[in-house]
Amino acid sequence: MRATVRTRKKKLVHTSLVKVEQAAASRIAAACPHFQVCGGCDYQHIEISEQVRLKKEILKETLSRLGGISWDGAISEHTAKPYGYRNRAQWAYREALPRALGYFQTESAHIVPVDQCPVLSPALHETFLKLQEMARANTLPTGLLEIEAFADSTDTKIALNAAFERFVKPAKGLIADFRAALPNLESLLLLDQSKNKFELFGPGYLEQQAGGFTFRVNHLSFFQVNRFLIEELLQTVVGGKKGVFALDLYAGVGFFTIPLAKAFSRVMSVDANLAATQDLRENVKAAGVEVVSENEHTEEFLKKFTERPDLVVLDPPRAGLGAETAARLANLGAPEIVYLSCDPSTLARDLAVLTGSERKQQTETAPVHRYELSEVQLFDLFPQTYHIETLVRLRRVT
Repeated sequence: MRATVRTRKKKLVHTSLVKVEQAAASRIAAACPHFQVCGGCDYQHIEISEQVRLKKEILKETLSRLGGISWDGAISEHTAKPYGYRNRAQWAYREALPRALGYFQTESAHIVPVDQCPVLSPALHETFLKLQEMARANTLPTGLLEIEAFADSTDTKIALNAAFERFVKPAKGLIADFRAALPNLESLLLLDQSKNKFELFGPGYLEQQAGGFTFRVNHLSFFQVNRFLIEELLQTVVGGKKGVFALDLYAGVGFFTIPLAKAFSRVMSVDANLAATQDLRENVKAAGVEVVSENEHTEEFLKKFTERPDLVVLDPPRAGLGAETAARLANLGAPEIVYLSCDPSTLARDLAVLTGSERKQQTETAPVHRYELSEVQLFDLFPQTYHIETLVRLRRVT
């Protein structure tokens, strides 16, 4: 291949592709005409099985390089349909001519106005096309900055978060604009950024089904994005687990908490997002289980919590635990930890502390227990992108 240099650093050079001289056997035609212009996808030119193989290699290399962890065991893979999987998406809007609704170009603030997005669920794709028609017809409300859309588990109902620089007319008028264009719009949350003011139309949440449970998910809560792997992810994390006390960190709306509450005598959940915690408490009531729910940052919670659970489940954001919090988690001494990570780099840093690797960062809290990896699994929750979701099981060895 031939490429041109975009940026050059001491140990890193960024380039742009000029021409493929000889294509690899796994190179395929991208499904989307906007690929390599739109910044949403990275790997559409790679056959899906090769994407997964590459992600496994990247994961192993990152764990070794950053965490000092050599994993020679198998990495189980969980895959599903590579397109039509997203139940949530965010679109930026440019009101100035030429008007555009779409995604940001890679490493740029430029908005790429796309005509299709094959990774979206059918309901989200239909919603996007209708909003794009409004953008091009100049009928989207004035002052709009971005829209976040999400679909329920049946892919029939839609909820929107619409952020405005400021409301140029009463909220009722804005709501009417969206309702007229989107008949399946179940709930709409409007934000006036100039006043930090919200206006809600509808129930304020959608419902997701998984594991025989119903999860209420409001506009400001997180839920798993790949609609095809939700059930498999849930069963892989909590299936077959039972005991006296389980601790669920970064619990969100209770995706893992509620199934755990059916299998453990006691369950405690921790999450800093108040909206998600309110959802969790409603979901707990609906499921008829008992959970002690703490609305607090995990970092602060672990500074004072000392009780030993039988199982810890954690699904932190991209930043991970952090070395100090990982040390405090180790000191709880749970026999088993299940760590679901969306970033191999921060996972490697945290595992270095939990396993006592030579690569571990120094912490004020000295870990008194050490863990070893017993299982590593890769969930390809974001096909066509570089994102890697990893499930690691750890068992206490000291």
